[in-house]
Amino acid sequence: MPKKTKSQIPGAVLQSFIDEYQINAFSLSKSLNVTYQTITNILKEKGRITVPIALRLGKFFGNSPKYWLDIQSSAEIEKLTSNKKFISAVNSIPKAVKTKVKTKKEAVKRKNNTLSEKRKKAAKIPGAKKAKGKK
Repeated sequence: MPKKTKSQIPGAVLQSFIDEYQINAFSLSKSLNVTYQTITNILKEKGRITVPIALRLGKFFGNSPKYWLDIQSSAEIEKLTSNKKFISAVNSIPKAVKTKVKTKKEAVKRKNNTLSEKRKKAAKIPGAKKAKGKK
């Protein structure tokens, strides 16, 4: 069975299996119960290996659907990471920050502290309305 390398193209991997098993795209499409167009699109890099196709390929060639999906996703990631405009957009996304509120009591305390801060700020601004909070 052909082995997957880091930068393999899904169509090329499928072609290597077709060659190794000495079948053609038409007979593969019939065996998988998909259209000939589906197989040729993957081979020509016009189509992608979807979950249903990966399940069929895995069953037919005796490997896992994950094998086929890993090849597809790796190719897509490689393609996107070589796109400078896309990477620039991704790099501008901020990282999520976890809050450390563990209990309801701490959450209420944090809320009350926030209201207290608002009151203090409002008191410093002449003519500002005071923040309302629960009593």
